Formats: sequence, structure tokens, C-alpha cells
Amino acid sequence: MRALLYLDVDGVLLPFGPRALSPADPANPLLGRLNPADGPALLALSCRLVWATTWLAEANDVIAPRLGLPTLPVLDPPAASRPPLHGLHCKTAPITAHAAGRPFIWLDDEITETDRWWIENQHPGRALPHRVDPRTGLTPADFAAVHSWLRA
Repeated sequence: MRALLYLDVDGVLLPFGPRALSPADPANPLLGRLNPADGPALLALSCRLVWATTWLAEANDVIAPRLGLPTLPVLDPPAASRPPLHGLHCKTAPITAHAAGRPFIWLDDEITETDRWWIENQHPGRALPHRVDPRTGLTPADFAAVHSWLRA
């Protein structure tokens, strides 16, 4: 069973620190911070990629084509009527529920120890909640950590 890989955009694919790797887009200059090498590197992981981002389906329209990614499924946002537990990221419970016991990786810049604790106690399968430094976005070290987890 291939692992699921839940992928955030802001802070992960679009770092908050300066990085000019792609041509600037007048409609959204931040898109110049995308690293075109991230798409092939993500596809090489042989995981089932799922958007877990506030960009929602717009990630398929704006981000995926620039990285050479296919249209990906989008994690449904959490129900507004259910606020997250204190200190728990709003994506943690939906990701855990969506994974439904399957192995998963979650790449996000806002993962905390509370999220790790929740996943460890609520998810019966293997999981790698991996925090990406939002200043740099994905780096070779992040990909190495994912590769290592996948080989284990």
C-alpha cells in the first residue's frame, strides 16, 4: 500500500523567505518562489499526493501546472461547526480521519508536538508529520527525511 502524502502550499512549496526560482507571475509574484524541481521530486516519492492546503482546489489550477504535478485530490476543509482542540492544527484530525489507518506523510510548516501527539494516539498506522521550515520551503533535507521514512 502506497503511503499518502498530504501537501501544504504556503511555507512548504511557497516559502516565506526570499527565493526566486520560477518566472514571476504578475497576478501573484509569490509564485516565483516555487521550485520547479519540487514537482518531479514529489512524484519520485511514489506516494499518493493529496493537497492539504487552504488553497483547496485552486492548488490544482495554480500550483500543480507550475510544478508538473497532475490534478490531485484535495482534503476537505474541517467543518466550521467543529473547532479544533486547543493547540491542535485544524488539518490534523481531518488528515488522520482521511488516512483511515493507511500510512501517511504530512508536509506542513505549522506542525507542532500537539499534532504529533494526536496522530500517535489517534492513528493506528505509520505516520510522518514532518514540519518544513517556512523560511526555506522544501529542501533536500526534507526529501531525505521522507525517503528515509519510506524505506523504514
